Amino acid sequence: MNLRYARTFVTVAEMGTVSKAAIRLRIAQPALSRQISAFEQELGLKLFDRVGSRLVLTGEGEQLLADCRALLNYASALDERAQLLRRGDTGVLKVAASPQIIEGVLADFLHEYGGQYPNVHVKLIEVLGWPDTAGMLERGVIHLGQNLLRAVQPRDPRFGSHPLEAIDLLAACHPSLLSSAGETIEISGLAPYPLLLPDGSFAFRRTFDAACRLAGFEPSLKFESRTPHTLLAMAECGHGVAVIPSALRTDRHTLRIVGLSYRGKPLREPLALFSDNRRPLPGYATRFCEMLAEHMRNVFPITRSTLSKRVAKRPVSRQGQSGRRRAG
Repeated sequence: MNLRYARTFVTVAEMGTVSKAAIRLRIAQPALSRQISAFEQELGLKLFDRVGSRLVLTGEGEQLLADCRALLNYASALDERAQLLRRGDTGVLKVAASPQIIEGVLADFLHEYGGQYPNVHVKLIEVLGWPDTAGMLERGVIHLGQNLLRAVQPRDPRFGSHPLEAIDLLAACHPSLLSSAGETIEISGLAPYPLLLPDGSFAFRRTFDAACRLAGFEPSLKFESRTPHTLLAMAECGHGVAVIPSALRTDRHTLRIVGLSYRGKPLREPLALFSDNRRPLPGYATRFCEMLAEHMRNVFPITRSTLSKRVAKRPVSRQGQSGRRRAG
């Protein structure tokens, strides 16, 4: 259906005469009359009867008037929607991420992003491994998927990557263990301890196992889990040393936490957001990547060595204490 004809029909019905409708639509009367005739031919119906100088709707015209108005309103709304989408600040953004990143990063970040993009609805999907994320990207189920940067080969043409901060591997245990460790410990220093490890679905578990092989020892596995917070609970109760990512929140537990290193270098894995190269990202998705990268630079690591936490809290001098007492 020609929307221009429908608009002319509605205007003539509202104004009652061709002359008044032509003035409102800013077209010549003959052109307007031709449009009405063309619309009647297209529909196969007579829409108006002429009564003196006025045009009066036929019975069929009266029944079609409400439908044409609804059609024009829908077309107008569709045009407005398209304009908003072209601006790149309205739509739905589907993001897959690990439970740790959702809890440690995205739960807070979504408020920040929503402040700038209030018309974008972010739908989070919890995933545990790259195969699930890759499948959802290729099927078009999600726009962005978070994982370790090395989950995708550098020259894989299917996926684009948007780098994020790196996560460090940490050792968490009851305060009575690793008492001689500083902010970091060589991975070989874990050899005497029973270990609480994430299962093989975690990519950083493979990083840990590889580092153990390079260090020349086989870890003593006490317990493994798909839920890192279970590892924290076991460690807090003294069952062993848990290996966790620095993106994990640990503030609800009383633990000694140290970084893990191999030959003095921290065990570290860069993160990234991945997208499907065959599918162009809307502007608000690209901006999500940029804002999240900046946010993570400011808040990472979520968890760090307990020693560094103590150092970060500057002791108050006696002068400062006495000054505060006087002020009180």
